[in-house]
Amino acid sequence: MSEPATHPAFEFLRSQQVASLNLVVEEYRHRRTGAQHIHLASDSPENVFLVALRTVPEDSSGVAHILEHTALCGSEKYPVRDPFFMMIRRSLNTFMNAMTSSDWTAYPFASLNRKDYYNLLDVYLDAVFFSRLDPMDFAQEGHRIEFSEPDNPESPLVFKGVVYNEMKGAMSSVPSTLWQTLSKYLYPTTTYHHNSGGDPASIPDLSYQQLKDFYQTHYHPSNAIFMTFGDIPAAELQSRFEEQALARFEPLDVEISVPDEKRYLAPLRVEEAYAYDEETPDEETQPERKTHLVMGWLLGAATNLMESMEAHLLASALLDNSASPLQMALETTELGTAPSPLCGLDDSQKELCFVCGIEGSETDQVRNFEELVLNVLREVAQHGIPRDQVEASLHQLELQQREITGDGYPYGLQLLMTALTSATHRGDPIALLDLDPVIATLRERIQDDNYIKQLAQRLLLDNQHRVTLSLRPDQALSARKMQAEMARLAAIQAGLDEEQKEAIIRQANVLKERQGRKDDESILPKVGLEDIPTQLAYVAATEKLQSPLPLTTYSAGTNGLVYQQVIMPMPDFSEQELALLPLYSNVLTELGVGERNYLDTQLWQSRVCGSIHAMISARGNPLDVNALRGHLVLSAKGLARNQQELSQLMQETLSAVRFDELDRIHDLVSQSRARRDSSITGNGHSLAMTAAARGISPGAQ
Repeated sequence: MSEPATHPAFEFLRSQQVASLNLVVEEYRHRRTGAQHIHLASDSPENVFLVALRTVPEDSSGVAHILEHTALCGSEKYPVRDPFFMMIRRSLNTFMNAMTSSDWTAYPFASLNRKDYYNLLDVYLDAVFFSRLDPMDFAQEGHRIEFSEPDNPESPLVFKGVVYNEMKGAMSSVPSTLWQTLSKYLYPTTTYHHNSGGDPASIPDLSYQQLKDFYQTHYHPSNAIFMTFGDIPAAELQSRFEEQALARFEPLDVEISVPDEKRYLAPLRVEEAYAYDEETPDEETQPERKTHLVMGWLLGAATNLMESMEAHLLASALLDNSASPLQMALETTELGTAPSPLCGLDDSQKELCFVCGIEGSETDQVRNFEELVLNVLREVAQHGIPRDQVEASLHQLELQQREITGDGYPYGLQLLMTALTSATHRGDPIALLDLDPVIATLRERIQDDNYIKQLAQRLLLDNQHRVTLSLRPDQALSARKMQAEMARLAAIQAGLDEEQKEAIIRQANVLKERQGRKDDESILPKVGLEDIPTQLAYVAATEKLQSPLPLTTYSAGTNGLVYQQVIMPMPDFSEQELALLPLYSNVLTELGVGERNYLDTQLWQSRVCGSIHAMISARGNPLDVNALRGHLVLSAKGLARNQQELSQLMQETLSAVRFDELDRIHDLVSQSRARRDSSITGNGHSLAMTAAARGISPGAQ
């Protein structure tokens, strides 16, 4: 493979073709600053850019999160208050965002339009490397104090700030609290011990000077990873990087990294509380039955591809579906109502962690829960898992490698995010994009029935870095936190002199005036009508009137996967039948089929497809919103080589589903209720919108 063209400011390091993804990965280094550039050369016209900074907080003040917000509040070249959201209106982007993880902060965008891409690149580079960091933006986005009556210095003080309020909402979510609490003990000494988004109790401790100091060391090209995807050559992109940012920097003599975690010599068992604010619990939501019990293991380095894939394989074999041994135990145990939302393997940090658990339990069941999990693992270590189940788990890993989807992200951005964790920790990002050789190795190894046994023993049973957490409900915790916050504010207010009170009032008025001021957005670049294609490209459909059903097909590059849907118009239903439709669609693909019980069916699904699910679609006629049409949609995806069996699975699911599995239906309803209960906090706005829209049309009901 010939060496690609490279800008003189950059040094070409290596390239590798990834046949399964139909692209070439190229790696470069900026000669002066050491900035890394990873380019995924593809024939895709949807070009993606991402610049990531290693951000490693040493406390829970939310400094990286607040900096992510504040950096987007105006820059040297574009000194307007909100260039980021202004560009949304002036752009043809297919994706724009900024995000803070536990050890990196990233600024990605994507566009199909070349001019728009370079417009966004100009704005992003200036925002990241030449941000204004105005103190008023820090007060607006981070935290500040104001009087509850802004012009009345005798009224009580309150904390305000975008990130402060955002994290108050985030940490009222039980799953977020559960993960943060587990991380605190699973990672006792590294950055993951802290809440990178910010703990509301700690956010007010962050000073403006600390924010600026963090920016100077972390938002520097020497600490940056540039990642690009698409059909724009790397040298052309590097020319822009150099001219618009990198040429103005000298190397930074600081290496920001996350050390390996110190390992426990014996397992740890801890108990903490979360705020439970249910005022009138019914019989099934009594506080004593709302405890979360989880076990977490710290595993090997996420940058070690073979270790990571072995951990993924074991986690999938244990938890992939209801036929998997650990998942079956968690779903059917009387110790709780449903498996924990944390169940699975997390590979987003420097070291992997495996978590399993249950919700709807009680604190005095923790030892029984531990024994339940450990007994399953001992059984696996002694007797293994049937090879067809392990092969089905490996099949799922292959699907994940091949599928062109981004869970809301453009495909190119999904690939960049896949490589980002390894790049952040100075591993091999290219290896993570080419899993075929590792999958081939795993396929050979699973032929040895002892392989899974040994993985369970080595990674979990012999691993002493294990934490068992009981997170119990506390109906008084919210009140205690509020009292502590009020006492803190009262102490601050008691120490204010008249000049300080006037400064608080003055800042509130300035912020209010700034929010109402209209910035001159004409200084920002934009696309015009002349830049917009006059024609839209649609994938042509091919229709075949064949028995037993008409078939519509679309041809697209899917990297060896096939996506199928069966769409059936619904008849008129009675009110009672309509009430059962959500239950029907939820359980349809979770029950047995024909002669198979639900466990055998789950294994069949795992072996044949990547996913299969049913949904109800109810829509109004475009010309008459009151004319409602409903459809049942059964969707599935799988490797093209399995298409015939995939079609058979879908047909039998519709025609031979087993509604006689009453215990299974009871478990599914219980799990669904638990998920809905835990999702309320994070979806209040959606629930409010749904309720508000009920009277607009029949479809909104």
